[in-house]
Amino acid sequence: MMRKILVIDDEIDICMLLKRFLTKKDFLVETAQSGRKGLQLLEDFEPDIVMTDFRLGDSTGTDLLVSIKSRSPQIPVLIITGYSDIKDAVNVMKLGAYDYITKPLFPEEILVTVNKALEDADKQKLSQTQVVQEKAADEDAPKQRGKATRASFKPGYIMGKGALAQQLFKQIDLVAPTNYSVIIYGESGSGKEAIAHEIHNRSNRRDQAFVAMDCGAISKELAGSELFGHEKGSFTGALNTKLGHFEMANGGTLFLDEVANLSYEVQVALLRVVQERKMRRIGGNKEIELDVRIIVASNEKLYEAARKKRFREDLYYRFNEFTIDLPPLRERKDDLMLFAEAFLEETNKELGKNVKGYAREVINDFMNYGWPGNLRELKNVIKRATLLTDGDFIEEKALPFEIANYPKLAYLEPEPDEEELSPQAGDNESDVPNLKLAVNEAEYEMIMKVLKQVNFNKSKAARILNIDRKTLYNKMKQLDMQ
Repeated sequence: MMRKILVIDDEIDICMLLKRFLTKKDFLVETAQSGRKGLQLLEDFEPDIVMTDFRLGDSTGTDLLVSIKSRSPQIPVLIITGYSDIKDAVNVMKLGAYDYITKPLFPEEILVTVNKALEDADKQKLSQTQVVQEKAADEDAPKQRGKATRASFKPGYIMGKGALAQQLFKQIDLVAPTNYSVIIYGESGSGKEAIAHEIHNRSNRRDQAFVAMDCGAISKELAGSELFGHEKGSFTGALNTKLGHFEMANGGTLFLDEVANLSYEVQVALLRVVQERKMRRIGGNKEIELDVRIIVASNEKLYEAARKKRFREDLYYRFNEFTIDLPPLRERKDDLMLFAEAFLEETNKELGKNVKGYAREVINDFMNYGWPGNLRELKNVIKRATLLTDGDFIEEKALPFEIANYPKLAYLEPEPDEEELSPQAGDNESDVPNLKLAVNEAEYEMIMKVLKQVNFNKSKAARILNIDRKTLYNKMKQLDMQ
């Protein structure tokens, strides 16, 4: 059966490019040039995956993502974005986007990401189906422990030999054998769910279910149903009885990612369940006994959210039995290349390639870059670079422009008190730093250097600079480059 893809982009050329390519790869593709039309097609077309531009004429990628997840939370959403919007893309990941794809678009890279998203979605459906079947069987027979499969764990996300990694391992070893609730703090993409997986795998619940829920991707209306389940007919649209995440995790571990995004009303219900260790499905009368270990994660301190009245203080104290602070990748530079090698090995298997490693300048670029998207961003950069590499080693030309030129771009960023540097009466203007002029000079030098390398082939130059050809022409015109 052909898988369905919905593409939402206000640039008709992008829509047609993706439709032609993906149709040739045996996908059924529909396109929309606005968020409103995209949501309409979501109902009529019922896609298996959605690809949407971050910036649309009538809405933003954030608004559209929230709308899609509230209607069809199981559908993976890929965000198409320019690399200048990378921080926005990382924030959208917190709201439930599966991944982001940066422009310019490379069809083969898109195909790999689409297939991976569909594969993960299928695995999640299968896992939920297995849990539902096991729970149904348990209702008709005495409870049997050990039915749920051990959660899969990606070791690349917490490997390391540095001091911070060793401290992290000690904390995991300390808390894993207990039944303590754990709060994991860390930036987006830093591997919070992998840490939760490892705590579960080292506990006496390792043979039971590990169930994860992204609280940032669930709307206020659906959060209660996702957590606690519902009975058939309990509200409009409840066509069947649904098991909630608590029931699916019974006997095992429940991981609540970005828990601070839950609404106040859901927090009240959650507090009651955590205190009493029993619950009822929405619309149900039967009380269900619970034996669930709870691990929560947040990229903001819950005590700060509680102080600002955005998170219940009593719920925070219930969760705060043990805390792990997961350091960002920029503070783990001694382990960065361990992650990079592991992701390269994984990507080689995925693409059927045999790229052996990284050129020296690429390693320097990796070490200098700030990695705002942490491990997730590193993995995506390596996947993209491996796809673009034909030789034995990943070269600097395969990296995104912002990473390859990070030191220069960081140097050109204005200082916080740059107003003090503005020319005053009587100053010699030639002695006053001119940020705009510096930026133009840096762009001129870089574009000219690349043009000379490719014998002034503008198409090749645009690809190396990771910008489209139209943008290159505009910059050349702006810089008066003949």
